Amino acid sequence: MSMTSTGSATALSASDALAAANALVGVLPTGTPLTPRLHTLGAFAGATGSAVIASFVGNVSADLAVVLLDAPSLVDDAADGSPVVALQDVLQPAIEAASDTLGAGVLDDARVEDATLLFEDADTTVFELAGASGIVGWFAIRGRTSSTGRDLGTGSMAGKLGRISNVEMALTVEIGRTRMPVRDVLAMEPGAVIELDRSAGSPADVLLNGRLIAHGEIVVIDQDYAVRITKILDASEDLD
Repeated sequence: MSMTSTGSATALSASDALAAANALVGVLPTGTPLTPRLHTLGAFAGATGSAVIASFVGNVSADLAVVLLDAPSLVDDAADGSPVVALQDVLQPAIEAASDTLGAGVLDDARVEDATLLFEDADTTVFELAGASGIVGWFAIRGRTSSTGRDLGTGSMAGKLGRISNVEMALTVEIGRTRMPVRDVLAMEPGAVIELDRSAGSPADVLLNGRLIAHGEIVVIDQDYAVRITKILDASEDLD
């Protein structure tokens, strides 16, 4: 699978950070094109109380965070006042796109936290997310390396993973996907049929914390659904 590489963690370069920022803005659901610009005007002064944060562990490990000024407009409230969808769920695909540029590894679930310390860390690279009307948000990425004291150890990747071998992770089986406007999702009723992007008989995807690691076929065992693994993907294969 994607986390079996060996060797010490690799430092995050300026080109790595820029590639991650470009991938992020390509997926952010802001409705208008954004351009990442390196923040160079001293200490970061943006509001970080509602930042969406996730950590990526791999040959290049990093902490990633996104702050959007118009974040409330992405999570309109339902009739009872609760969000229709959580902000971290809205931004997870964009953060996944950013982490994909770092190579093989696993991204944890995004969460909403105060990211002040991350943004103000001298080792963090901060990008201004600029649109036609000006700055609409910020993206921060900080590498985890032995030089910063934030890595998982100094041995091989396998050795590092041994320390967390008992940690439970989310394993998901996916038979297909589709993209729908929020208005169509809200209009769904019992009996509605959603067409997926995969034909009948195609293999299902097996994902570990959102990262594709294997293919399989759906089977039934004692009236419960199960998946029979047909192919394990390794680090040499394209997992996108």
